[in-house]
Amino acid sequence: MREPPIRQSRRAGPIRTPVRGQCHHPDFNMLDSQGWKALEAEEKLSGKGWGREKKWALDMGLPGSESLTDKSIPTFARGELPHFAGINTFLKAPYVENVRDVGKYDAAVLGIPFDSGTTYRPGTRFGPQGIRRISALYTPYNYEMGVDLREQMTLCDAGDVFTIPANLEKSFDQITRGVSHVFSSGALPIMLGGDHSIGFPCVRGIAECTSKRIGIIHFDRHIDIQERDLDERMHTTPWFWATNLPNVSPKNLVQLGIGGWQVPRDGVKVARERGTNVLTIDDIEKLGPEKTAEIALELAWKDADAVYISFDVDSIDCGFVPGTGWPEPGGFLPREALKILGLVAAEGLCGLEVVEVSPPYDTSDITALFGVRVVVEALGSMVAHGKLGAHKHLIDKPVSF
Repeated sequence: MREPPIRQSRRAGPIRTPVRGQCHHPDFNMLDSQGWKALEAEEKLSGKGWGREKKWALDMGLPGSESLTDKSIPTFARGELPHFAGINTFLKAPYVENVRDVGKYDAAVLGIPFDSGTTYRPGTRFGPQGIRRISALYTPYNYEMGVDLREQMTLCDAGDVFTIPANLEKSFDQITRGVSHVFSSGALPIMLGGDHSIGFPCVRGIAECTSKRIGIIHFDRHIDIQERDLDERMHTTPWFWATNLPNVSPKNLVQLGIGGWQVPRDGVKVARERGTNVLTIDDIEKLGPEKTAEIALELAWKDADAVYISFDVDSIDCGFVPGTGWPEPGGFLPREALKILGLVAAEGLCGLEVVEVSPPYDTSDITALFGVRVVVEALGSMVAHGKLGAHKHLIDKPVSF
């Protein structure tokens, strides 16, 4: 056998250089990797939805100029492409001008531009606008999941709830009415906040349409369950009021990531008295994402019929999400939170809210972009596991306006 080459060293004696090809991993099989399986999964996805969208774009936007080689390009931008053009609905989804039509879709996005419940840094009233704008960066396809939302579900954007600046209670009533309308239609409501005070009216909007019991999985650094703050129902209070609803038990409230130096003791007292379920970042690090999700699901679903997710972007370490009202170091890494989110959403949801995106404090839209990722991650997980639409059996008390 040929000896490997020898190089000289300043140290005494020769040093043999390892032969290339002997440093590989003999047990590694590329065909078993997620990367290769994702390549194969893409081949199984339909392209009919993309074809329909391109035809629609030509019909609505006029055929492109004669000089274009690609005859699928219209004169006026319609649909997904180009990403930098078009009207900023969420993920370029169809805008439903008549909100009575939301029931024609599997899921409906509604913005809640409201920050009157903010106690320090305002700006989340611009959250829906910022999230929609940067959502244009995304496609409906996720490589690892092998999911294409355009091909496997229908999504619309219902626009924004008309909130009343400086009036918490009237805005809460508006939010509840909007959410209950979407939920009653059969579409899955996806709320883009807005500060976290909207958690209460959003859950109330779903809870009043069903006699079934609802659990809540809450991603946050703050416990948000004190009765009042500054004598009002602010963004620190949603779960006090939500868990007062007859079909929303505090025993089914699971709070993930709570901790740091911004947790009011008034809220801690209420959580202790009501027996909610709280896991800190340290708890989650010790358990790992899979075990954390397993525990969260077990607690949220115990004797419950549905689960709602409230995702506060300040649950993420503030180095990744500067654009929020109460930034706090030491939170989730984005990859950790997204992993847990995908695992809990896989069992199906009755609603999803993303709150506390504050574009005036954001940098390069990265906080708003994370808000987008929360929504598509949850939708993708439900689609992948066949759970999108599982909430419809809950609707036994639909509202009609």
